[in-house]
Amino acid sequence: MIVIIAALICALALRGINVVATWLNEQQVSEDAILTYRQALLRSSPRHVVIDDLFDADRLQAVCAQLQKNEQWQTQKHSYSALYVKDATWQKTPSSERFVQRDVWQRPPAAQPAALSTEAPLSSETAATETVSSETVSTEAATANVAAEFLQYLRSDEFMAVVSRIFAVELTDRNVAKPDINCNYFRLGPDDFVNQHADDSPGREVCMLLYLNENWNHQQGGELVFSGKYQKTVRIAPLYNRCVLFDPSSKGAEHWVNPVHRLANDDQASLQYRYNVTSWYWSE
Repeated sequence: MIVIIAALICALALRGINVVATWLNEQQVSEDAILTYRQALLRSSPRHVVIDDLFDADRLQAVCAQLQKNEQWQTQKHSYSALYVKDATWQKTPSSERFVQRDVWQRPPAAQPAALSTEAPLSSETAATETVSSETVSTEAATANVAAEFLQYLRSDEFMAVVSRIFAVELTDRNVAKPDINCNYFRLGPDDFVNQHADDSPGREVCMLLYLNENWNHQQGGELVFSGKYQKTVRIAPLYNRCVLFDPSSKGAEHWVNPVHRLANDDQASLQYRYNVTSWYWSE
């Protein structure tokens, strides 16, 4: 039902019908909540805040359903000296130089508008049948694009304004050549890894991690770990609808991901991946 509702919203949007449905949990972006987040930044190292239930849980479930399709994932490999390393080079790369091995989500093609027909008019019965078929296809396309829609929302003025309020800095994509590159879904399995690294870069003000792991068991590992200060690491479990916002240039912001463990009763067919969204935000 949740997936159907999300699909209908997207289908109406494709037809140009404006449907107001925010992705945010409004209680978590109230003035009091924003003040609480700012206070958390002041006393944390690195400067970070953990916000549970920031987004509408029902709409995120529609996203999670879309992410279960294996054909939309592609393996990504980075070393400390090169990004997007090909398999032949990867095999020659020492383990100590391997930085990331994970799957990255492949965005579906944008929905295409129906072509104008120059054929003779259809009978009313045939036209009705084709209308139903067209609406079914549109609904399926909308469902497939709900995950892409959410990524677009994370680059929207509305959401960036929320993050800007928390960090007291104006975030914008005005000078970002390819915003899509800065926002995507990733998944990790037991054979994958994200080793220690820093996300700081000139103009990059905030990094966001959102976890999409329903019924995550602590025995599965996969915690985000910040190096922290004074050798006091900060560990954060990748629980469903948990959002981590952090300043990548703050002290102790280097981080890694603990290995994902296969539970004793898991087999390859039922393997549960660790899913998250990563989004980087820039100032002018």
